[in-house]
Amino acid sequence: MSALALVWTGDALAQAVPADPGASSEQAESPSPDQGEIIVTARRRNENLQTTPLSGSVLSGTDLANKGVANVDALQFASPSIVVNNFGQGIDFNVRGIGKGEHNTQTATGVITYRDGAPTFPGYFQQEPYYDVANIQVLRGPQGTIVGQNATGGAVFVNSNDPIIGGDYHGYVNANVGNYSEAGVQGALNIPVSDTLAARFAVFGTRRNGFYHITGPNGAPYNGNNGDVRQLAGRFSLLWKPTTQLTILSKTDVDYLDMGAYPASPYTNRFRTLPGTTIANPNFRDLFDITANSPQAARDKFYRSILRVNYEFDNGMQLRSVSAYASGNTMYRADLDGTATANRTFFDSVDERQISQEITLISPDTKRFTYLLGAFGLWNKYTFLSPYQFVIGAPLGNRLTEYRLQGINPNRSLAAFGQVGFVITPKLKLEAGARYTASRSRNDIDVLQYGTPIVAEQETRSDDVSYKVSLGWEATRDHYLYAFVATGFKPGGLNVPVGLGNPAPFGAEQVRSYEAGWKANFADRRIRTTVSAFYNDYEDFQVTIGNPAIPVFGLQVNVPGKTKIYGFEAEADVKLGAFSFDVGMNVLHSELGRFYATDPRIPATAACNINTGPASASCRNLEGMDQSYAPNFTFNVGAAYEIALGGGATLTPRANYGHIAPQWATLFENSLLGDRLPARNIVNAQLALAKGTVTVTAYATNLTDQHYPAALNSGLYFAGPPRQYGLKILKAF
Repeated sequence: MSALALVWTGDALAQAVPADPGASSEQAESPSPDQGEIIVTARRRNENLQTTPLSGSVLSGTDLANKGVANVDALQFASPSIVVNNFGQGIDFNVRGIGKGEHNTQTATGVITYRDGAPTFPGYFQQEPYYDVANIQVLRGPQGTIVGQNATGGAVFVNSNDPIIGGDYHGYVNANVGNYSEAGVQGALNIPVSDTLAARFAVFGTRRNGFYHITGPNGAPYNGNNGDVRQLAGRFSLLWKPTTQLTILSKTDVDYLDMGAYPASPYTNRFRTLPGTTIANPNFRDLFDITANSPQAARDKFYRSILRVNYEFDNGMQLRSVSAYASGNTMYRADLDGTATANRTFFDSVDERQISQEITLISPDTKRFTYLLGAFGLWNKYTFLSPYQFVIGAPLGNRLTEYRLQGINPNRSLAAFGQVGFVITPKLKLEAGARYTASRSRNDIDVLQYGTPIVAEQETRSDDVSYKVSLGWEATRDHYLYAFVATGFKPGGLNVPVGLGNPAPFGAEQVRSYEAGWKANFADRRIRTTVSAFYNDYEDFQVTIGNPAIPVFGLQVNVPGKTKIYGFEAEADVKLGAFSFDVGMNVLHSELGRFYATDPRIPATAACNINTGPASASCRNLEGMDQSYAPNFTFNVGAAYEIALGGGATLTPRANYGHIAPQWATLFENSLLGDRLPARNIVNAQLALAKGTVTVTAYATNLTDQHYPAALNSGLYFAGPPRQYGLKILKAF
């Protein structure tokens, strides 16, 4: 069901600060990489990123801390092709313009996020902080022939630090203070239990006052929550190697994330003059200066346990199992009109449970012929708590002006996948893989729609066979070329039950993707570059339009014509002595196929058939429009210089800049209705003084204090975080 997930908060320094170069156990057991090599494990093997036929980026825990990346929201300013528009209880997370088109439970996401090898919740619980992180691996393009869940846009692998057997007692403590009365602490401790067993405990906590100045009716003080953040999280990991062949790793996360609230204001408040006139807008105000008359709240609490078992046979073949169980509750309360005069409110309390299991059989890497075979299952269940704890009130308290909902929405995905590789020559390798997926989504929902009871019992199924064929050529030791063709699949789903009768389900989406790239090393591997081009051709592309009956709900439909998304990416990483520099960019073009839709914000003047229209003032032909939240250009650059001070002390200034071009928040591209989100230009800076095991860092995020709308939902703008600054102290031991 729709979470009406409405903005994002990002704490400047809930940083991922590793005290050691911890990695996944898979990486820890692999041979030490050569200079300039980056090892990725996302494809269930230990591979050099520079000689792997895919487009991807890797950020270590240290990189995350240096770039000010504390959670998923800030990731968009540190890696190309990523755009995040966060509504708090759910997000639009797009890679190359593809992701989750609607913030509800029935819509599958095109970008899968994995935590320590297991897929996370697909919609809710997106504010989980990055702490004690080993690395984040971002793979772009269709995924599915070598790993658990299917994805059409890409996959993000967040790997936390593992315990280290024989690593003695070691860890770190990091504390920070900043403006908005921010104070936080995190740390980790590695515990060597025996010569076959080790544990690691990591903890994270932060508090911060809200960014907003909120007034109530008639200018009176607002007594609700200002977006004050209070978060606490912990992780316990246990690594056991009873034999040289068997590795068992368990990780359990527990999070209590109180985001306070997600205040928002009508998009019209951003117009300096009334649309179409030169008359000053009397309601013009800053994004952080808002009015409200409804209570607001936002809180997630959940736990997740992951068990990874790896057994290596005498012939080098490996059998791996990744099991995961997660359960949580998300609660959200919002002022839906964003004013202190109207009285439209929203509240929900939703339980979510997810179980996943992946089993893979992996051949040795040393053979000319390699293979991987796997099976995957995921069972997800949303419970909209009774009695009717999902409610839209206009106003609240009168059943004739309320939409209420309760019930369950279970989803299931089963898959079998495999990939083979053949070394044609020592420098040329062919890989081919396939995947079969069968998905199901069901609604068992009771609705009270403005006093009218509605029973929504509906089910949809979709299945698909997708494939990938790639060719990689190591032309020289420092130059690698690759190309692939791949298909992807996003299952169909169910729309939110609005109006009499069940709305029509939407069908599965298919994509055929073509990509070619060149990866190179220069200056004795001190300079690393990647250039790639891609072309995606979509059938039955899933898009979201507003539901004419209740516009705050999205209606998911399939575009009848072909949709195209194509572009170009480039990355470079430079390390020259004490100087380091990185840059990334993406150029993107999206073009929807021919279809018609009614903009629910404009009174309908005629019927509108998705295939034939006809076009009118309210029925728009959306052929050629941009995909929503798919800017045509993203760019990020960072630089650092380490200055030796003597006595083992260093001083390192760092600066990072991320640019996201203007983007459309809806397919209708109506700037007068707030659809055009302006460019984001975010500058982060740090100055770190290090000596021995202690580092003191002064930091600032959004240094220029750009106030920008980070998302549009239900006619409301949600602000990205303003400038934050402070001091942090890291002690490793």
